[in-house]
This record gives sequence, C-alpha cells and structure tokens, in this order.
Amino acid sequence: MGLRPPDVSVHVWRPRARTRRLRPVWWPLRRLGLDAGALQLDHRLSAVGPPFLGGVAALDAHTCAVGEQPVNLDEGDQYDWPWLYAVEVGHWDLTDAQAKAIREYLLRGGFFMCDDFHGTEEWEVFTRSMQRVFPDRAIVEIDSKDPIFHTIYNLDDRFQVPGEQYVRSHRTYEYDGFVPHWRGIYDDKGRLMVAICFDMDLGDSWEHADNPQYPEKFSGMGIRIGVNYVMYSMTH
Repeated sequence: MGLRPPDVSVHVWRPRARTRRLRPVWWPLRRLGLDAGALQLDHRLSAVGPPFLGGVAALDAHTCAVGEQPVNLDEGDQYDWPWLYAVEVGHWDLTDAQAKAIREYLLRGGFFMCDDFHGTEEWEVFTRSMQRVFPDRAIVEIDSKDPIFHTIYNLDDRFQVPGEQYVRSHRTYEYDGFVPHWRGIYDDKGRLMVAICFDMDLGDSWEHADNPQYPEKFSGMGIRIGVNYVMYSMTH
C-alpha cells in the first residue's frame, strides 16, 4: 500500500487524557478532539485554517482542501495522507498496534509533526509512546543546517513560540519548558520523518494570527516553521 500523490491537505489528531484510541483528523478549519471515547469538536480551533493554509497555498501549486476527514490509525486511513500533525502528545498513550501503524506509515514515506507539549513530565510521556514506534531510532536535535529549516524560509534565528496563554501570563514557556527544542527522527536515507516541536505551541500561533493581543512575531515564526515543514514533507 503506497501513499496517495501529495496534496497539501494537513491532518491533526488531538489526544486527550492519555486516551487509548487516538484519531488523527483532517485539518484545516477545525481539529477534532477525542475525549472519553467520543469524537468532539474542539471549538477553540475554528479559525486555525486560513492564516496557515494561506501561507502554504501561496507557495504551492496544489489546492488546499478545506474540511474534516477522520483518520483512524486502527483502520489504516493514514496512508491516504502524506502529512500528519498531532498536538498535546504529552498526554498520548499509543497501543502497540497504533505504534506499529505509525512506524509503517513513516517508513513508507509519510511525515509526522507534533507540537504543543511542554516540560519534563510531558516529554517523558511522549517518549514512552515514541519509543514503541521506533525503539531503535534516536530522537535528535535537528541541526540548523538541515534542509527543513531552509526549504522556503531560512530559519536560523528561531525562537520560542508560546501559546495563547502568553497574552495573560507574558511567559513564553509552560511548566519547566524554558528552552524550545526542534527535534526529530530520521530514516535510513537521512530523511526527516518525525518533526518534534517541543516546548512551544505553533498551533496557537496559527490560530491567533489575527488576534491583536497575540504578538505578530510569534505568529510569523510559527507560520514560517509550519510552511517549511509541510513543503519539506512534499519534496523529500
């Protein structure tokens, strides 16, 4: 089973409360959350699509689809899509079957980006599941010279991108996540297949791009990172 020819539809799953049944879902205008076994709309994210997808659409000849399409790891739906995006992975708990499904998807050419998790405890939760996905592959810091930081925008001067909580707290960090990390996992050919955005919240920076209280510099950086990651996945 191969991947469908690339388009720039992007997908997200939002694991909650370490639930077992995680559903990636087709984003752009909304994300769906899984809570207590039921699929529910996450109303906060209704405005995410236009700022981010607008940046992708301006740089790519493919059409940016708008809609919601559930993708269930337990049913193999991930093979229809070249790019998956997950948030709050500091609360996920993949089953062995789900870990295998992600592993096979990635090794066949898929790309997985995760974001919006913070601090020591959430990192430990995330890595427990990721080690089930790739027990033999290391998570490494992505070098600033890596092509993913130069596919469209040159991103040598990256900085921590906070969530919307910054508007109230004026802190760029959450918990003990003082320093942002751009980490990843590579395949045997040197292709980055897992992009880990730790101690930052790029999703909020996309969502609040039109929020006058949320600083533009954070949305600008978040959108540039996201655009680079999507375009990298389409070209590598």
